[in-house]
Amino acid sequence: MGFADDHLIPLVDAGLGNSSYLVDLGDGRALAVDASRDLRALRRAAAARGLTVAFAADTHLHADFLTGAVQLAADEGAAVLASAAGRRSFPHTALGDGDEVDLGGLTLRALATPGHTDEHLSFLLLDDGRELGVFTGGSLIVGSAARTDLQGADRAEELARAQYRSLRRLAALPDATAVWPTHGAGSFCSAPPGQERTTTIGAQKRANQLLAAEDEDAFVAALLGSLGSYPAYFDRLAELNRRGPVLLPTAPGLRPLTPAAVRDLLADGAVAVDARPIAEFAAGHLPGAFCDPLRPAFATWLGWLLPPDVPLVVVLGPGQDPAELAWQAAKIGYDRLAGQLAGGMDAWRADGGPTETLELLTADRIGDRPVLDVRQDAEFAAGHLPGAAHTELGALADDERGAADGTVVMCAHGERATTAASLLAARGARDLAVLAGGAPAWARATGRRLEEGGR
Repeated sequence: MGFADDHLIPLVDAGLGNSSYLVDLGDGRALAVDASRDLRALRRAAAARGLTVAFAADTHLHADFLTGAVQLAADEGAAVLASAAGRRSFPHTALGDGDEVDLGGLTLRALATPGHTDEHLSFLLLDDGRELGVFTGGSLIVGSAARTDLQGADRAEELARAQYRSLRRLAALPDATAVWPTHGAGSFCSAPPGQERTTTIGAQKRANQLLAAEDEDAFVAALLGSLGSYPAYFDRLAELNRRGPVLLPTAPGLRPLTPAAVRDLLADGAVAVDARPIAEFAAGHLPGAFCDPLRPAFATWLGWLLPPDVPLVVVLGPGQDPAELAWQAAKIGYDRLAGQLAGGMDAWRADGGPTETLELLTADRIGDRPVLDVRQDAEFAAGHLPGAAHTELGALADDERGAADGTVVMCAHGERATTAASLLAARGARDLAVLAGGAPAWARATGRRLEEGGR
């Protein structure tokens, strides 16, 4: 069909660190690959070109977002393409290794590439037999390969060995073959930092250290040694994707709630999620509110730290978009949004509602207060305040130790630390503060050296 570069449109979800893809098939139809339940960007791209999504392919049972393929099938009649080994319980074209799908001029060939998951497929896009590119999902990614411990730590090595064989298979494709991964920088499915989200087979053979591993054992040791923690909700979503996400008849949203309705909901067990910037949260918030500033990473921390079956009452500030929050929650299966506090904190105060505050500290004011660093292990090891305690933010949900009264909580910028402080305050810790700025800012302000190492 004469495939041009602009026929492939990457759609990046910076918050989750993922890319989905829309492929213009040249006849008014399109192929979507690894589309999430939040289909807004994909639909805007399709509408701009006058395309209807005819095929929706998923490389694997995603753990970090709900698939949008089921919604595309319901709304546009898209044929869902996925691995037969995934045993999905909704209508789909079940594919095995080597199976091909005629896209109308282009061909999509399924390649079994287990490792990230058991049933993982890569999809090789062919034009008259010529390899244009390969959608590698969570197999070969820019500079690495995706994690292999999502099926449990007891299977991580077994799947790492499968990942080794899968990457070797992909590396046998022609060097000019484009590589279109799903997971990229910022993904907890294991991706190194960097700006590049697509690559080529040849570039990865030159630069990917895992492909340069001396042998299978060295590959396994390097891959497993690079794995950090991942969000708790990852353990739930693969099964939801196997069954098929609940269809959304309309766009998710937030209904307005009066202060009285909010009080009743909280009394019945709902959780207040305050999505305002940290300075606004610190100046005054609902007692016991969970702070999760609305930003690209909002969904990650919502899914990591709160259970999915608790009704959520949302507090927003002026200018914040309730639709954005609702979509971020929906893409990870958090559909129990009771609504938002109408009029925000001004309405709550006017109604006589109680508030709590949180102190924001600059580095020169910490003094001898205890410090809790809630960054990831690798961040902490790279440089931290001398004597600081360390617990990753994601581990706080299951950490019963809490924090001593007067603790200063810190991260890289302040958002994660404020989230951590909100969790600790809800458990009873008092006189907490958040360090404004991170460890390098402390070092500059105090003239003292950071410590390295530790976890």
